[in-house]
Amino acid sequence: MRTTTDFSPLYRSFIGFDHLAGLIDKASRADKQSSYPPYNVELLAEDQYRITMAIAGFAEEELDIESKQDTLIVTGTKAGDNANTERKFLHQGIAERNFERKFQLGDHVKVIGAFIKHGLLHIDLEREIPEALKPRKIAINGKSLLEQRKAIENS
Repeated sequence: MRTTTDFSPLYRSFIGFDHLAGLIDKASRADKQSSYPPYNVELLAEDQYRITMAIAGFAEEELDIESKQDTLIVTGTKAGDNANTERKFLHQGIAERNFERKFQLGDHVKVIGAFIKHGLLHIDLEREIPEALKPRKIAINGKSLLEQRKAIENS
């Protein structure tokens, strides 16, 4: 059963956040993403993040990391290995299957690097807010902008 949430009360006080409803809807969609491989998302500093994925059994050349349109896609593709077909496992607990994991990135979040250490893939991200979007002080000078423009035009 799918339920939808009415976000219209939020629109009264949150101007310009109408895309937020779309993001929440995307996150709550029923498209089942596999839980493999397991991962952590860490907050390293105010605007720095790290995604850590357990990718035991994958070599660096079998992994692909792509960032496009605010989506980070991590893909692992195991090369066809003839040695695997000859092996007889009594118990196989280490998964060696292909995977694709998608992460929705926030506004102005960029991937700054990735590295592998001890069977873990670490992907570092950083939010870079442009100067134009940073908070700024607004001076109160007694005249409206229209009055100031008219004064400039008349002079």
